[in-house]
Amino acid sequence: MKLHISAAVLALASIAQIGAARADEVQVAVAANFTAPAKQIAVDFEKDTGHKAVFAFGATGKFYAQIKNGAPFEVLLAADDTTPAKLETEGAAVPGSRFTYATGKLVLWSAKPGFVDDQGKVLEKGDFKHLAIANPKTAPYGAAAVETLTALKLLEAVEPKFVQGENIAQTHQFVLSGNAQLGFVALSQVIDNGQIGAGSAWVVPAELHQPIHQDAVLLNAGKGKAAAEAWLDYLKGDKARAVIKGFGYGI
Repeated sequence: MKLHISAAVLALASIAQIGAARADEVQVAVAANFTAPAKQIAVDFEKDTGHKAVFAFGATGKFYAQIKNGAPFEVLLAADDTTPAKLETEGAAVPGSRFTYATGKLVLWSAKPGFVDDQGKVLEKGDFKHLAIANPKTAPYGAAAVETLTALKLLEAVEPKFVQGENIAQTHQFVLSGNAQLGFVALSQVIDNGQIGAGSAWVVPAELHQPIHQDAVLLNAGKGKAAAEAWLDYLKGDKARAVIKGFGYGI
């Protein structure tokens, strides 16, 4: 009997080792606006697949430079669709792996209730000292903010009041801390249970800027890696899509 029990234990241990060997980590570069949903999706991803997603959050433009300089990211979740396409064209990403995982929404937001009206007229009034935007050269949400102000013919008037964040996460922090009275951020950063939480906001009409199609792509370092391919597949699934929708993104 003891021999049979020992054999069973050894068999179970062997199965566990095989499972552990198959589970792996995927190194993912994630646009800062997608921080909260990525973290939430990663919890289910690990439970359902055994793989673990390890994130770096930042500006898409900076990730592009890092990837071109050999950073060992395996997947990029960009804040635009042009950067993944460029990486694919330049041979730094796996052809045919690119897809849109979310469509972002821009919002003018203040941590102060009642400060931003629901039509964004506060921009015309100019009763603020600082307006936070993300660096439009590296952060697509910053570029969308500039496009919006240009369309409203307000760029020249408000540009001297800009406080520029390195990425959309830092931009949000400027507004949250009060260092800027208002700022253009991602809707995903201020939404709570499907509704805009604290403060006041104007969701920018989509026609005022180019669509913020956020694409994912498998980078060369992730080619043939089970965890990297599993992460991209998981983003297309119902669980992940429900989380993405819950943070105010279109899909």
